[in-house]
Amino acid sequence: MLDRSSQPVTQAPSDPLSEVLQDFRLSGITYGRCELRHPWSITFSQQPLLRFHFVSEGPCWIHTEMHGWQELQNGDLVLLPQGVEHRLASQPDVAADTFDRCHVKRFGGNVCEVVQEGTGATSTLFCGSMALGAHALNPLLALMPPIIKGCDVAGNDPIIGPLIAAMTAESCERQMGSATILSRMADVLVARLIRCWVNCSGASTSGWLAAIRDPHVGRALAAIHRDPGRDWTLEALAAVAGQSRSVFAERFSAILGEGAARYLTRLRMQLARDLLRKNMSVAEVASHMGYESEASFARAFKRITSVSPGVVRRTKSGRMDMHIGL
Repeated sequence: MLDRSSQPVTQAPSDPLSEVLQDFRLSGITYGRCELRHPWSITFSQQPLLRFHFVSEGPCWIHTEMHGWQELQNGDLVLLPQGVEHRLASQPDVAADTFDRCHVKRFGGNVCEVVQEGTGATSTLFCGSMALGAHALNPLLALMPPIIKGCDVAGNDPIIGPLIAAMTAESCERQMGSATILSRMADVLVARLIRCWVNCSGASTSGWLAAIRDPHVGRALAAIHRDPGRDWTLEALAAVAGQSRSVFAERFSAILGEGAARYLTRLRMQLARDLLRKNMSVAEVASHMGYESEASFARAFKRITSVSPGVVRRTKSGRMDMHIGL
């Protein structure tokens, strides 16, 4: 895998995070504009999706297992990178889930409006649920905290506020193409929040975040994640990093705690598992991941995951519940 010569590799940009974000796209996006009268409470189950909530008008509280109840103010944005289970409510003491009392109206695509009538104070929320269209950021998302408040990391970003306002306006206009326009806005919004979090995070000396920040290893890491099925050799990755083979190998292992070959194989098997669960054939996945034969892929897959590709394919998980992003 890493012991054969490779074709020349074009030098990657000097900013590895931008290289990773270059192919950042969201898919399976659903949006809900919510107008809810107190008392209300909505539970969001655990899903392997990014979620965000924007509070246009309160009252609104959010609860997660790790942080308990937190009050959200008007204009607050929260991002849940791993889609952990959480609950939104007009007050912490509203225990029962009131979603069944809401009226849901769809406007085409995956955009809808959720209304709970009543006589209490009105809360206006903008909720989004989305999946990554590519896997380049998966390791970074796994490092992020379960909940991030936009005001904590994007206070100096002059684009966040106007972008959210534009998304809110677009969701209310109910015109043709709104779902597509909103999805592109969400790409930019989430990418900027992720970048803000990276810039605000501590300067760790090891691990994925340290690697993507490294001016040499970061370029190679971004290249691997953008094209994991390529016939990467150690020499080719060192060329992308702008280092000698020996210096790059030592630096990669020092930061990530494993060699480039091991890292690439683990990444490929992680992506392969996802493709198998989407009903892609073993032969197709093997080719997609850069293996010349189904047998060699199957051996590598079982060595890393302890199960065969066929077992994973036959026990693929069911369809994710993307119900209006809620």
